[in-house]
Amino acid sequence: MHNDPVNLMSYVTYVFQSYFGYSKDKATKLMMDVHHKGRAVVSSGTREEMERDVQAMHGYGLWATLQQDRK
Repeated sequence: MHNDPVNLMSYVTYVFQSYFGYSKDKATKLMMDVHHKGRAVVSSGTREEMERDVQAMHGYGLWATLQQDRK
């Protein structure tokens, strides 16, 4: 997930809670990471799962990309 100048922090927190099922505390922490660091990992899993999550975030109007873990 990447920071953007468009969406309110409360909206991003809401999306994290409603889509991923995160608690308000976890959703808020992730949103603050995105806000302060410019990006954050909000989900992980198989490529197919991540592609679904990225598309869902785009559907909410959020800027998300897929990145493979470096090993």
